[in-house]
Amino acid sequence: MDGVVEFFLKYRPAAFARGSLGFAPPVPIWLVWLAIGAALVVAVAYYGRATELPRRDRMILGGLRVLGVAALGFALARPVLVIAESVAQRNIVAVLVDDSRSMGIADLPGGKARSSAVSSLVGTVDSSLLKALQPRYQTRVYRVSAAGKVGDANNISYTGPRTRLLSAMLRVQDELAGAPLAGMVVLSDGADNSTAGGGAGGPGITEQLLSLRSRGVPVFAVGIGTPRFDRDAEVTRIDAPRSVLKNSTVLVNVVISQRGLGGAKLPIVVEDSGRIVGSVTVEMPRNGEAVQARIRIPATEQGARLLRVHVPVQQGELVKENNERHTLLIVRDRREKILYMEGEPRFELKFARRAVEGDENVQLVTLLRSAKDKFLRLGVDDSTELVSGFPRTRQELFQYRGIVLGSIEASFFSADQLRMISDFVSERGGGLMFLGGRAAYAEGGYAGTPLSDAFPYELTAAAPDTLAREVHASLTPAGALHPALQVGGTDSATAARWASLPPLTSVNAVVRAKPGATVLLNGTIGEGPATRPIVAVQRFGRGRVLGLGVQDTWLWQMHATIPLADSTHEVLWRQMLRWLVADVPDRVEVTAPEESGPGEAVPVQATVADKSYLRVNGANVAGEVAAGAATSAVRLDWVPDRDGEYTGSFVPAGPGVHAVHLEAMARGDTVASRTGYVRVAEPTDEYFGAELRTALLRQVGEETGGGYYRPEDALRIAEDIVYSPAGSTVVKKNDLWDMPLVLITLLLALGGEWVLRRRRGLA
Repeated sequence: MDGVVEFFLKYRPAAFARGSLGFAPPVPIWLVWLAIGAALVVAVAYYGRATELPRRDRMILGGLRVLGVAALGFALARPVLVIAESVAQRNIVAVLVDDSRSMGIADLPGGKARSSAVSSLVGTVDSSLLKALQPRYQTRVYRVSAAGKVGDANNISYTGPRTRLLSAMLRVQDELAGAPLAGMVVLSDGADNSTAGGGAGGPGITEQLLSLRSRGVPVFAVGIGTPRFDRDAEVTRIDAPRSVLKNSTVLVNVVISQRGLGGAKLPIVVEDSGRIVGSVTVEMPRNGEAVQARIRIPATEQGARLLRVHVPVQQGELVKENNERHTLLIVRDRREKILYMEGEPRFELKFARRAVEGDENVQLVTLLRSAKDKFLRLGVDDSTELVSGFPRTRQELFQYRGIVLGSIEASFFSADQLRMISDFVSERGGGLMFLGGRAAYAEGGYAGTPLSDAFPYELTAAAPDTLAREVHASLTPAGALHPALQVGGTDSATAARWASLPPLTSVNAVVRAKPGATVLLNGTIGEGPATRPIVAVQRFGRGRVLGLGVQDTWLWQMHATIPLADSTHEVLWRQMLRWLVADVPDRVEVTAPEESGPGEAVPVQATVADKSYLRVNGANVAGEVAAGAATSAVRLDWVPDRDGEYTGSFVPAGPGVHAVHLEAMARGDTVASRTGYVRVAEPTDEYFGAELRTALLRQVGEETGGGYYRPEDALRIAEDIVYSPAGSTVVKKNDLWDMPLVLITLLLALGGEWVLRRRRGLA
């Protein structure tokens, strides 16, 4: 297409994109326009009086005359293209070669690796692209993964573990700051898989693009690779909780992408330290779309469990490394204390306690109001716990990991206590469960209180009566995926069990969930089609909230249709409570990336709070990093503009799972953190999404004033870069009056008019 444009318009499209149109006539321009106008008036008047011709012929002849006069007038006005051109041998062109591992993929015609295309273009001084550039420019070749230029691109090893493409462009431009840099040529497959778009703590892709554009150096990107593989299976994503309590059942969601494997049945296997802990076989869609699978695995061993998820390598796959991924699962063996506040004796409390009494990781501390200002305490650690009733201070309440509010009216709590419960979730990060009952939700007077925002339901007007309405529960699509509602060993068993459970009752006017909440169970009242949410969850600040809009889940244990040995009720309560407190932060909370490469600095962050979970500044935060028998010290510094936040880093000694232990000392108080874990291994990001990705390369080219090219068109860069506005340039006025398009237009207009006149007997 560019060749066609150049043939008709004399210059390449890049010249018109960067230049501006002007006129430089030998006489005053107004004389030219006056002559053109007079000629046009004469032509229109002449054919307007030729009444012997049909109207259609007069319009065609007049149009051809006008077109011919316009073409001639355009040429006489001497149009020029004003554009800056690079001064020969006064500028530098930087050539940046992507030397990452993905460039070794052999997906080019003839089974050649992507690196072979790089070698043919810029491998040596005699390579085609360098040879085309060198008559006019000084060329310097750089590689993406390391600083400094290379003398011979053929000696590049293509072993870079990650592609920090945009960062490398900015680095090369910084290195050549002050030099007349006319442009940059980038040869890559278009990947940029650096952490957060540029390394931990570094700028993202958007900021880097803005920086490139602001520097005014055009980037000419050459995309190397195949945009679509013939056959490939890839473990695209793994979604699993980062930490769970011991003896939980973990749902691992796996997304498999594929090309050319439609209809094939692939086994997806999950291994823990070489031991198979779960598997499922899925059929690939015929149209090449991704497929999602869920695998249930038991969390029976505490500590950092390294899970390997993989599918077998299929015949004809070009990339084998993307058939597996790893993820860390932290299994914690600790007893989580949950405070259950109930306003009246009822079966729901009795059966909830019975459901979790055999769970060694859940401690349900119960405060039951038996009469005015009298309470029954169950599951407490000592005689002083909750001796004065519901906690009145943050320090006392925040020792718990979760709160369950039963049928207890809002007026029982003071305004400070209601705000404290809200802060328990939003600031401390605890879990909160609301149960249905006569004194719960709007019926309990919670609308408009400091706690109302925490409810996952809209608290509308209270029901005019407290009559129990029968509700049939039905699982929503979101509920089928949620770990709290997995009451069967498989997806089908879970769905079947929910469909067979007997109805419960509700006395609360729970009509709809809030926009930010997710409904897990809907309830149908009677035989009508209308439904109302009966289980919904939402995030509230740092914590989780679960709303249960029924009052008697114990019927799923004691109903006449439930077998004596059925454990659905126990499993449901255990999993709801475990989900509620699975990710509650401690006073010292360690945050580190899940994976890092060998030799890379691993960033570590920590938040420090006092016993009331108020952020603490100026603490002394230090600890150690352990990998097997090897240990090293790490120290974190306070971030002055962020309350309670501390940052530091360490360089791992070698591959493996590294455990990070921290201690914070402030105001005479010393507290240790939970262990954080980082897996150190050779990065495999290069092999995921390894097909040619043109989007980023096109965007960089367009936003910097350069362009995007395929390898077979790369030699055009030598012609287009001439019009770069960067570096040392000279402004030229290039004539356009002799464009072939002008001559062709003039000949067609005059010739067409003459032919038509002859046919009509006018010539």
